[in-house]
Amino acid sequence: MDTLPPKSGSKDISKVSDIRLLVLDIDGTIAGDSNQVSPKLKQVVRAIQAQGIRVAIATGRMYCSALRFHREIGSTLPLLAYQGALIQDPVTQTCYRHWPVAHHIALELLDYFEQPALKETVLVHVYIGDRLYVREITAATIAYAQRSEIQPHAVSDLRQILTTNPTKVLAMSRDYTATLAAQGALIAQLHKNLRERYSPAELYLTQSSGQFLEAAKPGADKGTAVSYLTEEILNLKPHNTMVIGDNFNDLEMIAYAGIGIAMGNAPAAVKAIADWIAPDIEADGAAAAIAELLL
Repeated sequence: MDTLPPKSGSKDISKVSDIRLLVLDIDGTIAGDSNQVSPKLKQVVRAIQAQGIRVAIATGRMYCSALRFHREIGSTLPLLAYQGALIQDPVTQTCYRHWPVAHHIALELLDYFEQPALKETVLVHVYIGDRLYVREITAATIAYAQRSEIQPHAVSDLRQILTTNPTKVLAMSRDYTATLAAQGALIAQLHKNLRERYSPAELYLTQSSGQFLEAAKPGADKGTAVSYLTEEILNLKPHNTMVIGDNFNDLEMIAYAGIGIAMGNAPAAVKAIADWIAPDIEADGAAAAIAELLL
């Protein structure tokens, strides 16, 4: 097994004995191209659970899409979905937190994405009641739905379904065949434009990958969600928590945790704040990190 390199100036990673909670991202962290959790990851998770360490999922995915992974790792904790905008216990169905996007902000976002200059290049996903609503079913939507294992619902005018505030709004490139660089450039420009329109106090904006721009209620991020799970539900402290993530939407929880690990496939900005860098997803990096530090 490769030894994971510590980050200079990082937190004291020698105190791994303090860890009582491990929080895992899904895509790019425990699920790669195969969209499956590896046998090795399941094995090391079972081993640390036997030591008394609790394990949870924090993901940008829909709650229903994340449930399979929650069960596969044997988690008994609430599931942190939609970047933390929804925290719910799959066993008791207790909803600890649901922070939807404000109605007027959601309407403004739809108006923005449906400008003539954007309407033909950007797809908009609106999530309400753990269901995905789109204006039309495209090849890009089908690919997204297949990986997420969900059924999208087409509504010609998305304003019609905004009788309930959406949990989040997502934008992605309409051109599914475009290069990742081209899709990333489009999303980066959208992100920049919306940052200029909305302050962090009005809207939380993040990229869950180079291809997805996500908008949520301020504070609905993985950092606050992991903090809530750690301190309010489990009565633990930040130094008792270790997290593993791979993208910009993991920045807040990596910064919060006593030990924050970035995957080898993470962007440079994410690696820069991490305490340790794991091998990449296709090398089973999350399993390697868990085994190296917690076993």
